[in-house]
Amino acid sequence: MKASETVKKPLAGRIALVAGATRGAGRGIAQMLGEAGATVYCTGRSVRGTPPASGVHAGRAETIEETAEMVTARGGRGIHARVDHTDEAQVVALFEKVKAEEGRLDILVNVLGGDTQAEWKPFWKQSLDKGLRWLSTELFAHIITSRHAAALMCERKPKNGLIVCVTDGDGVGYRGSFFFDLVKVSTIRLAYALAEELAPKRIAAVAISPGFMRTEWMLDHFGATEENWREVAETNPSAKSFGFIASETPCFVGRAIAALAADARVMQKSGGVYGSWTLSDEYGFTDVDGNRPHMGRYFEEHFKEMFNAPTKTGFRWKLERDAPPAQAKQRARAKRAS
Repeated sequence: MKASETVKKPLAGRIALVAGATRGAGRGIAQMLGEAGATVYCTGRSVRGTPPASGVHAGRAETIEETAEMVTARGGRGIHARVDHTDEAQVVALFEKVKAEEGRLDILVNVLGGDTQAEWKPFWKQSLDKGLRWLSTELFAHIITSRHAAALMCERKPKNGLIVCVTDGDGVGYRGSFFFDLVKVSTIRLAYALAEELAPKRIAAVAISPGFMRTEWMLDHFGATEENWREVAETNPSAKSFGFIASETPCFVGRAIAALAADARVMQKSGGVYGSWTLSDEYGFTDVDGNRPHMGRYFEEHFKEMFNAPTKTGFRWKLERDAPPAQAKQRARAKRAS
């Protein structure tokens, strides 16, 4: 392989699996891993001839076969596999298939959000059935899939591996709705726990949040297309109030994950939670339309009250990072000297 080809395809020869690749973030991530040269297993429940029968995606036409074809069109190798990630037997069979066909797994991305919509009302008025089903279709599916992926990844020869848990938001502040908060913050904690467990195997685990995505469903919801979404963002009152003008394509978070997977120092980020926009600042990638959306900066400028609103209890959860070992030693020496 020529050096120029290595630069263009930094994930050439790597084996990835995107769990939940039918549409939205999963489809964008799968495509961008393919763009970087990876072989990508694209899993989900929607296949040709069998559209979703219920939920927010009922009747939608996107399929995992299409996603796999898009991966190949981007320069990777797409492989589709129909899997319900809440069914452990199906997940076990999936990783047996990957092992038989490829012999290993390098990258796992869990985009297992289900199709439950948050209820923006007090917890005691929310549906327990919906909330508990959300936990099983997202958090439990993350755990089942990560468990069996990790077992396969630990068989690899020493070389950086990566597990990504896709969440919503790059912090652990309360998100305003009980089950929404529980699921999304638990996903971040799951990535941290995986990072602690897998560090000796040099397998990084991180949580990553996209910004406001122009998914297939969201474009349809606002009556927009990729060609006219800016006009819709300026003229549709609902789209304007939601900050649609700062939106990104699902491929933006895909390029964020591809950049992480190609980073030889990814272990230094293991255990953290990152936004697509902050990783764009660090790695310098753009969205597929050439833009560099920054949801964090947009919200700080337009929704300041969300960042500084007082809590009802007076307590606030925060993420902290230990000082790097060199800095910790310097501080210890300085303390002894004083």
